[in-house]
Amino acid sequence: MRDLIQKFDLQLIGRFQKLEVPLARIAIFVVYFWFGILKLLGSSPAAPLVQALFDKTVPFMTFGVFYSLFSVFEIIIGLLFLFRGYERTALSLLGLHLIMTTLPLIFLPAITWQGFLVPTLEGQYIIKNILIVASAVVIGSRLVPRSSSGEQVR
Repeated sequence: MRDLIQKFDLQLIGRFQKLEVPLARIAIFVVYFWFGILKLLGSSPAAPLVQALFDKTVPFMTFGVFYSLFSVFEIIIGLLFLFRGYERTALSLLGLHLIMTTLPLIFLPAITWQGFLVPTLEGQYIIKNILIVASAVVIGSRLVPRSSSGEQVR
């Protein structure tokens, strides 16, 4: 019985190892593409939060232009995670996006916190990005390093 459990355990772990990067890629794609499309269609429940942050931080363009560009930015991030060879670009853009989307925790405390370390629903929406970071780290950890000449090291 113990050998059977160990064999099952090893098979399950092997399957997880084969699926971890593809599932992480798909999960990030779904979240970014879906949320970007919702913004582009004007149906995102995050619009008021984005508007409030925009009002505090981006004085050089209209909200409509920013919101459209931000929507497309999210869609591009999602799509890049689907294609091999674009991981470094996707991870860089994701990092920039995560910095921007974490700013409400600092700049909009009345919207994102209801008390000390007690987030509002909007705050929880932002904090859940920790899971996206974890998935991105899994993808990044499986990249083949590049040499100083820019070629991949095997």
